[in-house]
Formats: sequence, structure tokens, C-alpha cells
Amino acid sequence: MTVAPDDIGKALSGLGEADNLSEVVVLSTCNRIEIYAFAERFHGGYQDVREFLARHAGLAPEEVADHLYAHHDAEAVRHLFSVAAGLDSAVVGEHEILGQVRDAWTRGVDEGTVGTSLGGLFRHAVETGKRARTETSIARGIASVSQAAVALADDRIGGLKDRTVLVIGAGEMAEGTVKSLAKAGAAEVLVANRTWERAVALAAACDGEAVRLDQLGDALRRVDVLVTTTGAQNLILEAADISVLAADRGGRNLVIVDVAVPRDVDPTARQIPGVTLLDMDDIGAFIDKGLESRNGEVESVRAIVDGEVDRYQAMVSAREVAPLVSALRSKAENLRQTEFSRHEAKLAGLDDAQREAVEALTKGIINKLLHDPTVRLKDAAGRPRGDRLAESLRDLFDL
Repeated sequence: MTVAPDDIGKALSGLGEADNLSEVVVLSTCNRIEIYAFAERFHGGYQDVREFLARHAGLAPEEVADHLYAHHDAEAVRHLFSVAAGLDSAVVGEHEILGQVRDAWTRGVDEGTVGTSLGGLFRHAVETGKRARTETSIARGIASVSQAAVALADDRIGGLKDRTVLVIGAGEMAEGTVKSLAKAGAAEVLVANRTWERAVALAAACDGEAVRLDQLGDALRRVDVLVTTTGAQNLILEAADISVLAADRGGRNLVIVDVAVPRDVDPTARQIPGVTLLDMDDIGAFIDKGLESRNGEVESVRAIVDGEVDRYQAMVSAREVAPLVSALRSKAENLRQTEFSRHEAKLAGLDDAQREAVEALTKGIINKLLHDPTVRLKDAAGRPRGDRLAESLRDLFDL
């Protein structure tokens, strides 16, 4: 169900044409596919998103339904802010997700599917993510999937020093991986990619060696560790091929870390003797073991998220209150002017000074009458009481 980077524009276009969705952002990363939408109706919007994902995945909607989670209103805001802060990642506190949230928002803007509602929401989410990383130590230590992948490989193979590693892919994840490999002291780094020029550039950045895809078999016989990070929509390494390669390695073990979504490596390859296959689930379990030292930071970040959710809700409510207050005052002024016109004959004998005095008197009465309700409505904005007051005002004055 993941949406490849090249397909994001098409996905946004399709979702933007749905009957119940006014604004849409698609966030597709290594461990999530999420659709953020401003929906005219919740159930109609949910159905539009579910049917889109089913069509995209080539599945029946009922096959998809049990695998979806849905949040709306304040909980949707809380979820996005938690995602941006790194609380919902495979690696808690990872820094990559904040850039991915920003990129998803920017892509929606570029494709014309983001308006004032999601624009304001994502702007606030990015600010929340920055606060979490600036005001706490949530991002210390292992703070990205690529760092975790290298740390897990290092743990499983007994150290990466004097080891040869092959990285397949040359995107952002691959860049993070080769940097982490350098810090871990890997002796030699090979880089293979569909685009030869990108493989050469990434290999040069780490003093490594670029490998052509048609030479992949030879490279896999040399290396101790393989890390796959591509955006391919199909497997790039079948179990049968890996089995043949494993038999040619002279009894040397091969550790494979597959961080791609969808998978790059056939999961049945973990059954091959001499092959250790690790994926995102293994990375998550590895990180969970070391999470205790950051539990205090997690609670601090949750407090930041909770505070920012409240602040965002208050801002949205205040923006919604302003038109309501304006409508109330406009209605009162229209009634005042209507009454003035109705009594025009009785006021005909007034001179200009007297007419101005009557105008000022009636305006003053209206302003004083509406002052307290306006202040109380604004003070209560963003809280349940504010919602009740606003609804009462609409009903009482037919606004």
C-alpha cells in the first residue's frame, strides 16, 4: 500500500478529486503510509481514503479495512504532532521523519491539495517537531532508521571494523547508512544503484566503490553485510538467488538488513543457512531494548505535544470565533439601522447634532450589550465551554 515517491503527485491528484475531501497530504515513509485530509464528512472522507488505498494496492476495500487506523479532529492533530516529534517512529526521536513531514506538506502545496486548514496544521506540526528536538534529548544516540540499521548489523556480526558492506540504493536512507558505516569503522563500503551516476557520487562521498547492478552477484560474494534501501516496488533479491550466492561464500555468514518499504529481499531468505535477514521489525525490537534510557525524554516530548495540541486547537477555535463575533455584531448593526429607518419620520425634526447623539446612543447600547458575550466567547475559545457558547450563539441569533 506504500506510495512510491514518483507516484505521490498522482495519488494527491486522485484523492483531491474525491467527493468528500477538500485538502489532502500523503505521507509515505519507511514504516507508514498515512493520508491526512480535511473532510467535509468523516465517514464519507474515510471511505474515499480507504477506496483509494485499495485501488492503489490492487486489493478489495474489505481486505484493506482491517489494516487501517483512523483519527479525527483533536486526535488527528495529536497523531501528526507525535509523528513529527518522532514519538511514532520505529526509532523513537528519529530526525528523518521531521523532514519527511515537511516534504509531504510541501508536495501537497505544489500539487494544489493543501489549503489554509492543512497548511496551518502542518506548519504547527513542524514547529512541534523542532521544539521536541531542541528542548529535550529525544534525538540523542540512535536517531534514524539508517543509524539503527548499521547499529543492528554491527551487533549481529560482532563489529563492523575490518568488514566489507554493500549498500543498495542511493537515496536519503542510503546516504544516512554510508555515513553511519563510516562512523562504525567499516573497512570498505560498496554502493550499487539503478542510476550509475548516483552510485558513483555516493561511493565517492564515503571513499567507497561503486558497483554496477549486473556485477551484484560478485559483490555479494565479497561482502560481510548487505543493506538494502531502494524504493523498488518489487523484490530485487529472490531467496533462490541468495541461496546460490550463500553456497559460493565458502561458509562465511552474510548479514542482510532490509530497510526498504516495500521489502527489497524475499523474507523467506532468512531460512537459508549462513544468511541472517533483518528487517524493520527487527530494527524496532533492537531499538526498544535501548529505549529505557530515553523514557524520561519521551514523557517530556509527550508533554510538549499535548501543549501544542491545546495551543493549536485554541488558535483554530479563535479563528472560528472571529467570524461568529463579526456576524453577531453585523446583525446587531443591521437591526439598529433598520429600526432607524423605520422611525425616520419621527426623527425628521432632529438637527444634525441631535441625530448624531441618537446614533451614538444606540451604537453605545449595542456595544455594551455585546461586550461581555464577545469577551467570554473569545476567552473560552478552544475549550468545550467555548464550543457550547458558540453553538448557543448560532442558535439564539440564527447566525
